Amino acid sequence: MNGGRGTRLFINEVATRDGFQMESRFVPTEDKIALVDKLGGLGYAKIEVTSFTSPKAIPALRDGEEVMHRIARRPGVVYTALVPNLRGGERALESRTDEFNIVMSASETHNLSNLRMTREQSFAQLAEVIALAKQAKVPVNVSLSCVFGCPMEGEVAPDAVLGWVERFAALGVAGITLCDTTGMAYPTQVQTLCAAAMARFPGLELTAHFHNTRAMGLVNTVAAIEAGIRRFDMSLGGIGGCPYAPGASGNVATEDVIHMLQCMGYETGMDLPGLLDAAGVLERLVEHPLPSQVSRAGPRLRRHAPPADFEQIVARANARRPDTKELRA
Repeated sequence: MNGGRGTRLFINEVATRDGFQMESRFVPTEDKIALVDKLGGLGYAKIEVTSFTSPKAIPALRDGEEVMHRIARRPGVVYTALVPNLRGGERALESRTDEFNIVMSASETHNLSNLRMTREQSFAQLAEVIALAKQAKVPVNVSLSCVFGCPMEGEVAPDAVLGWVERFAALGVAGITLCDTTGMAYPTQVQTLCAAAMARFPGLELTAHFHNTRAMGLVNTVAAIEAGIRRFDMSLGGIGGCPYAPGASGNVATEDVIHMLQCMGYETGMDLPGLLDAAGVLERLVEHPLPSQVSRAGPRLRRHAPPADFEQIVARANARRPDTKELRA
């Protein structure tokens, strides 16, 4: 692996949308706003605040307009939201959303399961949303699900993935997110597909979105970086998933990935102590333990006090080794 010195990465937070939509407990509106405001000061490039999907479909985010209206917007942070259709786009525009994030799947079976439409039907609907956004001069990002594999179809052909990217690029979207929706990606696959996308679409802002379902989320992140990807979705605490994808456990945890990247010398602009504090807030809000690791263990150089009787241990060790240099407590 190459060192990360001098390489700047850009981090997108998705817990407040992708994460909260999976929680059984409704997080109160005031708490959502306070968390977004806290995250806004931690160095993110983007925060996916909410979803403008029908409240009946995702009741956990039924307060999307109020949250988006009331957050304190930090300069330099893009406040984005999931926009599924024209009505959602109108709501997003009314709420002053900085960017539309639209979603479809590279897998026909997953798209039907998730969105109740064929991929062609989804593309036609999303083309209308893109047109609305372009008219309002709001950038659009496409999150393309299951690009590294589908839990129902198996392998997804890279040519098919790149074909959908090309069709969206032709409509003038600003970016594409390559999503590992159920954690099926592995490093060499990630490198190959990400490098191909970078080479073929140099004008697009490409983002990678990994899940840690099979404990490969962090190494896949490194593989994507080595392929040239510089933008990444992550979820505070590792919460979230996909309700229509069997086996889709949580996203990679923001604090885990940032800790790794900082150890490797990558410049993320992120405040790791602030992230750990925010993860503590999040855990209280969702009322269950978070799957992230660094939130529990702390950073690698976190110091712990030696045993209370350490001086006695040292004294006994010195007594047993009179011919060697004396140990010090």
